[in-house]
Amino acid sequence: MQLTRFIQELLYQYECVTIPQFGAFLTRSYRAKVTPNGSFYPPSKELTFNQLLVANDGVLAHYIAQKEEISYENALRLIEKEVSSWKKRLQTQILRFPGVGEIRLNAARKIEFTPWGKINFDLTSFGLKSFERSPLSQTTPISKPIHIMKETNKNDLMFTPEKENNEKKTPLFRYAAIGVIGIALLGASYFFGDRYVTEQRIVEQEKAQVKIEEKVQEATFDLGNLPTIEVAATAKPQEAPLLDKALYSVIAGSFRSLENAEKKIESLKAEGYPAAFAQSNSTGLYRVAYGRYETKKEAISMLYFLKYTLEEEAWYLEER
Repeated sequence: MQLTRFIQELLYQYECVTIPQFGAFLTRSYRAKVTPNGSFYPPSKELTFNQLLVANDGVLAHYIAQKEEISYENALRLIEKEVSSWKKRLQTQILRFPGVGEIRLNAARKIEFTPWGKINFDLTSFGLKSFERSPLSQTTPISKPIHIMKETNKNDLMFTPEKENNEKKTPLFRYAAIGVIGIALLGASYFFGDRYVTEQRIVEQEKAQVKIEEKVQEATFDLGNLPTIEVAATAKPQEAPLLDKALYSVIAGSFRSLENAEKKIESLKAEGYPAAFAQSNSTGLYRVAYGRYETKKEAISMLYFLKYTLEEEAWYLEER
């Protein structure tokens, strides 16, 4: 059983993943930041370990039971067996959790945890990496020669030129203005860059949605000539109600059979998803959604978690 893999998957969803009778992995969220030397870091979650939190909260066992298709009690026994093995190995060697970190005993026989830090467990930072900007080059102003007007017949002049101040003005304020403008431009580029990345993800997902719908229609209806069969049906199809505002759904599949669609919804609800019927397509297929959300951000986050963390087949649909 790959217990460490299940722990890593749960850290994307929960702030605390407890291993009964062993300890708990905790995540703490941090906002995006910019260091004085120009390094940019996206939002992230810092990982820690607390050996005092050993009470079973049921999250890990329930998740293993779903993944391995076993009972909750059997999942608890598997965890207990794995934890017993970890405690024995920890006395002589280092425990490594791929993608999470390492646990060892120090000289005082206390547990020390070292996170690997290679994986960002914050789903809102998907696709974002840290980077450093190049420093702004300072330019030295070129002093132009000053032409002093020679004194001529003062009677022919309407005014007398004032004496020039021989003291050179310091360019400090000029450098300060350049620095302020540079920082403002960098902040604006980071903000609009992050917004552009998010919008591009949504645009690409909508393009993929159109292609998926075309393939589903072709695969479903290119059947040739079939004999006509008359069937008396009494079941009334269940459809999503008319919407007074846009909803954003993560689609699990499209079904020609209403019975199969209802079975899929029951299966998803048993796994804990807020499954429901989405709007049927133009050809009458019943769409089943993992969930229907009021914002694009919620739907896209759920979609990326299903595809890249759980490796499930899903696609995005905007309902109007």
